[in-house]
Amino acid sequence: MATYSKEFFTGCATDQGGTGIALAVDSGTFTTIHTTTTTTTTLDEIWMYAVNSHSADLKVTIQFGGVEEPEDYIETTVTAESGLVLLVPGLILQGKASTGQIILGAAATGDEVAVYGYVNRITA
Repeated sequence: MATYSKEFFTGCATDQGGTGIALAVDSGTFTTIHTTTTTTTTLDEIWMYAVNSHSADLKVTIQFGGVEEPEDYIETTVTAESGLVLLVPGLILQGKASTGQIILGAAATGDEVAVYGYVNRITA
């Protein structure tokens, strides 16, 4: 029987689980948001939101489990000061032996967009 647990993104500081993760500027350097487990029978259901505190709309790029464009990229323009905007609506990543699958993020301007969210971890 499968079990479910709600988890913080692994990219949060260990003593501040659940707080926002500021994204780096999209210049080839991405911020680590979450890494799945290395157990291949575990699934992570990802729910991610962004907040843009800048005065202009900003493009956010999420590398979802890989770095190949377009299949691993989720790109969204987040309106300035619009509150939480859904970026990832419960998409699933499977655990990957040895490394896990990694979710990275960047924004058009650094330290102006923060991501929030959680993982519903499903274990067999």
